[in-house]
Amino acid sequence: MSMDRVAWSSLHNLTRAKSGSTPFTKATLKRVLKFAVPHRNRLIAFILLSIVAAVLAVATPVLAGKVVDAIVARTDFNVILWLAIMIAVVAIVEAGVGLLVRWLSSMIGEGVIVDLRTAVFDHVQKMPIAFFTRTRTGALVSRLNNDVIGAQAAFAGTLSGVVSNVVALVLTLIVMLDKSWLVTVLAMILLPIFLIPARRMGSRLADLRRESAAHNAAMGTQMTERFSAPGATLVKLFGRPDEESREFALRAERVRDIGVRTAMLQFTFVTALTLVSALALSLVYGLGGWLALGGQLAPGDVVVLALLLTRLYAPLTSLSNARLEIMSALVSFERVFEILDLKPLIEAKPNARSAPQGPLAVEFKDVRFSYPAADKVSLASLEDVSILDTRGGEEVLHGISFRVEPGQTVALVGSSGAGKSTIAQLLSRLYDVDSGAVLLGGSTPGAGVDVRDLSFESLRQSMGMVTQDGHLFHETLASNLRLARPDATDEDMWDVLRQARLEDMVRSLPDGLETVVGERGYRLSGGERQRLTIARLLIVQPRIVILDEATAALDSSNEAAVQAALGVALEGRTAVVIAHRLSTIRAADAILVVEGGNIVERGTHTELLALGGRYAELYNTQFAEATSVAEEALPEI
Repeated sequence: MSMDRVAWSSLHNLTRAKSGSTPFTKATLKRVLKFAVPHRNRLIAFILLSIVAAVLAVATPVLAGKVVDAIVARTDFNVILWLAIMIAVVAIVEAGVGLLVRWLSSMIGEGVIVDLRTAVFDHVQKMPIAFFTRTRTGALVSRLNNDVIGAQAAFAGTLSGVVSNVVALVLTLIVMLDKSWLVTVLAMILLPIFLIPARRMGSRLADLRRESAAHNAAMGTQMTERFSAPGATLVKLFGRPDEESREFALRAERVRDIGVRTAMLQFTFVTALTLVSALALSLVYGLGGWLALGGQLAPGDVVVLALLLTRLYAPLTSLSNARLEIMSALVSFERVFEILDLKPLIEAKPNARSAPQGPLAVEFKDVRFSYPAADKVSLASLEDVSILDTRGGEEVLHGISFRVEPGQTVALVGSSGAGKSTIAQLLSRLYDVDSGAVLLGGSTPGAGVDVRDLSFESLRQSMGMVTQDGHLFHETLASNLRLARPDATDEDMWDVLRQARLEDMVRSLPDGLETVVGERGYRLSGGERQRLTIARLLIVQPRIVILDEATAALDSSNEAAVQAALGVALEGRTAVVIAHRLSTIRAADAILVVEGGNIVERGTHTELLALGGRYAELYNTQFAEATSVAEEALPEI
């Protein structure tokens, strides 16, 4: 290895290490080793071959020295030939071993990446909705990318590097001291001249790279937010494009300046260390040559010492950086483990069962619920705050009890924040109740099965939900429909599109079912997007339907089309409907008025109007507003 390569390797290791690392703990080590267990055979082979590579690296200079001695002694040419052949064989074997080490390193490293990413991804999917409402998506994605790759370095690079460098250092020192202890000690004196600038300049380069990464992350966030359909719309309506451009340009220019400064520091660093290597070699050749002329050292030993010099500096500098590399990897592991240590609030029981067969009743039995506090579902580092919000944990539902018979429709109405959507989320088990129970099935009150005793698969097959935003993925129409039922055929999809009043529109599209709907479905109108979510619900054929403000954001014409599709979705099914527009739920079998986490009124539309309570107040207010709007729209005569 040349001194230039040593310099670049040392520089890379120093700038990669992170500051403010956490102490090494046995608990962290045990968790790290769990990820190594599936790769233990490759890891053992990797370490053994790394040792072989270190031995071969020392063998070549020793053989080269023997060649020089043979030439000086005018030995038979056959001896020189055999030595040359041995050097060639060692080189070939070293190259082959190097390829194997590299292959094993890649397999172990990439395998760890797969294991870590899969573990984090699977764990995040189990987290409650509160986790996603608090967490910055970019910070979470960074854990699955940057930190997982940082953790990989502990297996792929640091571990093998420490083993091979220790072996190489010991063998090199033994050989050099055997040849000349004086030359070896004097060469070691130059080592601080090598390490001091490496550490100081490496630290400065690390700071510059962290700053550059921060600016690049900020630009990435700006582009992600501004280039999304909602973000671009917001900027065009309220933003200031010139200031947006100026802010982006300032960051880009700073990244450019850092790039130029980094390049110059790197060149200065390598130049300085190349100078140190020249001084070290001059010492070896000068002092070694003087000793050789005095008969105290063989000429070949001078060559051996010169060739081994760089092989001495390389492991010494790498080992001096090993602690920083290990701490850097541990920081990455700790950040990944932070995610894995967040306990999912919703988990299926080991003996989870299937929902009862046939039509299902829905029953809430004295349900009380509080949204979890931030420290139960989130991390300060994922929210980009220093301290988590301490609010939360206050009860929002106070003893809710009601029953929906199979095939009936119950509507929930009330003020915003009264607890209606919370009831829907508890029914679909996006959260679990604090006390009481949510029951499915049962011919009599209290005889149903607790949703917490059901498997997630059975719950999703039994229940479908349409929310106000009608979210769609940036995929094809077919992919969005098959999200609910992967085995659905084209005929199944056309059938539900027909029921959702979308068949003619989809058939008019050039790509039909393979049409990409765009981010969040923005290539479709609001009404089309909502009807597609209804089609997605219908394709599951659920026995229970939950509608959470499904038409609140639509105009009158779109609302009529969606209501027609909803009529099909509700037919013959048990339904819980949350409605803002009270005119849409007058035909419900029962209406529950929710205020402050309590059911304050219940009955049919006619009964509640006659009661003259909160429902009548809400209905009359909406009726008066609608009449006022209609009168204002009349032309003047």
